[in-house]
Amino acid sequence: MVFTELLGFVEQTYGADAVDDLIEASDLPSGGAYTAVGTYDHKEMQSLVTTLSAQSHTPPNELLGLFGQHLIGRFKASFPDFFKTAATLFDFLESIDRHIHVEVRKLYPDAELPEFRAERLGDGVMHLDYRSSRPFEALASGLILGAAEIYGETVRIERSSHEDGGDKFVRFSIQKTGAIA
Repeated sequence: MVFTELLGFVEQTYGADAVDDLIEASDLPSGGAYTAVGTYDHKEMQSLVTTLSAQSHTPPNELLGLFGQHLIGRFKASFPDFFKTAATLFDFLESIDRHIHVEVRKLYPDAELPEFRAERLGDGVMHLDYRSSRPFEALASGLILGAAEIYGETVRIERSSHEDGGDKFVRFSIQKTGAIA
């Protein structure tokens, strides 16, 4: 689903011709023929983003962040119950591994999902650790910002790299800064 949504994001942002140009210019073992139920190598996503970055003159991490904000909206449209069961952004972020990813694995047993560990440090502060073998923390950051918007909250996110016994992860320190008016 993420690959098909990336192409949808490109079409919405840059036009239908941009999708064809992107696929043609990228070195993709799949040929760019994606389905919502298929599983694809994350290196194809990196290739698409790198090529789109060169074509659009937008840094790859900025593109991934924008795509994350787009993608969370698509998730909400496709899976509204995931959002209805959480009253706040932090409730939603805490539900990713214990609820959302459990349900995703039922639909897509071969999906390689990142792991998110949430820890509330107070009413308005949370650490969210992102553990994945794939370097898509900018995408995760965009997803968080987009989810904050869905819940009508504004946040400031700081990102830092950590290592715990050889296990590398990225920590998002999320601080609520108010509500969207």
